[in-house]
Amino acid sequence: MATVPAARPIKTLADLVNRLGGVPLDRIRFRPYPATVQDVIDIQDREGRLCELIEGVLLEKTVGLIESRLAMFLGGLMNAFVIARNLGIVTGADGTMQITADLVRIPDVAFTNWDRIPGRRQPTSPVPRLAPNLAVEVLSRSNSPDEMAVKRQDYFAAGVEVVWEIDPQQRTVVVYTSPVVATTLGPADTLDGGPVLPGFTLPLSKLFAELDRQG
Repeated sequence: MATVPAARPIKTLADLVNRLGGVPLDRIRFRPYPATVQDVIDIQDREGRLCELIEGVLLEKTVGLIESRLAMFLGGLMNAFVIARNLGIVTGADGTMQITADLVRIPDVAFTNWDRIPGRRQPTSPVPRLAPNLAVEVLSRSNSPDEMAVKRQDYFAAGVEVVWEIDPQQRTVVVYTSPVVATTLGPADTLDGGPVLPGFTLPLSKLFAELDRQG
């Protein structure tokens, strides 16, 4: 399991890459710098690209077909569960959130209960100031272990309660209740929402069967 890279002042490009978790350089935007939340919005509108914002730096988010399918499948099940009980909102892979003052993250799926949402009403901002209760990340080939460790650190520091990391290649789901405390589940196990989404369950054999479905 990757450890969370130690925080240190960003003075060099090496420091920046360390802060971002060793991501491929072609995902780091050189301009504009320092970037803002408005730049995140403008790039999505102008180029159709999703970017996260970490301390003034734009980091492009990559999603492949397999990752998208699993996120959509899980998000659909979660959304049906949440809407039936009016628990809050479920967002997908373009659900951009400003989770702290200088940090924008885009979970592949997220659940946010009404208690966290101002006025208990749907946010209208394209990038609302919001930290979800549950964040889901579906791993792609460009996600390094250090990048995911950094993301977990950011999520939990912002108040996220649980993070699910889904690995399509290994067919596992790692359930994090802190940046480094985790339980690994496989296809024979059942994923549950715990105290964050009580009553939600999903046999992982059903989730990973999507990878093998044919016409």
